[in-house]
Amino acid sequence: MTSADRANVVGTGLIGGSVALALKRAGWKIIGTDADPDVEAEALRLGVLDAIGTDPDVDLTIIATTVGQIPEAATAALAKTEGPVTDVGSTKLDICRAVDNSRFVGGHPMAGSELDGLVGAKAEMFDGAMWVLTPTTETDEGAFAAVRSAVRAMGAETIALDPRTHDQLVAQVSHVPHLTAAALMTLADDTSVEHRALLRLAAGGFRDMTRISAGRPSIWPDICSANRTAIAAGLERLTEALSEMRTKVLADDRDGILEVLERAREARLNLPTGFGLSEALTEIKIPIPDEPGQIAAIATLAAELDVNIFDLELTHSGEGRRGVMIMVVDEALCERFVGGLMARGYRPRTRKLD
Repeated sequence: MTSADRANVVGTGLIGGSVALALKRAGWKIIGTDADPDVEAEALRLGVLDAIGTDPDVDLTIIATTVGQIPEAATAALAKTEGPVTDVGSTKLDICRAVDNSRFVGGHPMAGSELDGLVGAKAEMFDGAMWVLTPTTETDEGAFAAVRSAVRAMGAETIALDPRTHDQLVAQVSHVPHLTAAALMTLADDTSVEHRALLRLAAGGFRDMTRISAGRPSIWPDICSANRTAIAAGLERLTEALSEMRTKVLADDRDGILEVLERAREARLNLPTGFGLSEALTEIKIPIPDEPGQIAAIATLAAELDVNIFDLELTHSGEGRRGVMIMVVDEALCERFVGGLMARGYRPRTRKLD
């Protein structure tokens, strides 16, 4: 970090406000705007922003508007500034297609709160969270590295996915669960009209399953529109799974029910809790052509192979269009990653770190 670290934040709601606070905690100066002047003023009063407006010379601009507004806001930011621009939208394919600029790096922090607006914003929002970056073949390597560095400064771990894969996976682990929670809550609310004690009897399991339905509804029409194909496919698979469970229940198939529940329990217990820093690390140097697309190819390969990148650096040779990407990975996963790189024509060199 240097005294020059500055960022524009466009949109100062729950996520935008948390981005601002997380970067301020890391020593950044934050300039920001919001479509609502009252929200801008409140963000300034609370110290979420250091100034209101747009600084053309910032190191990074983060777009934290609703999904439907991101392409226009990102395009405007790219025209007004010289540095990298990223966003926090929970869909990526449409956005990355619409914002065709090498300085744009799509992003999605996998974090949130049922609270809304600045009242829920906090600097710790992203600590230990996964933050997806979606570089494309046109993404500038320097822009990607700058965005990744800022995300790490906010306490999050990064993973790179191509935009289409991101949308398919997030539909399953975020969008479909949210819509399912909303459906369950609506069903309970309908029943409570006839049985007024129902919601008072709601136990912890029901409250845990439906907690996410308390999030801000207004962002979801945009999300469902942008990712409708993947969401519809996920809902179809869920419907089939529920239908199969219904059949087992009606047939009093105790063994079948137990099998599903045991499999679900085992999968739930084995959910990863995040990436910890391994004590045994290996540095991998990868000679690359000095051309767009390299960061996307290598970073997404790491994600496909489930290899976490603990550190990343790019160097450029003064002779010809060549460069070197330097990555630090877990020693136990190094062989897997190197094999994947070699299969794609790269010639990496490795060195164990003490």
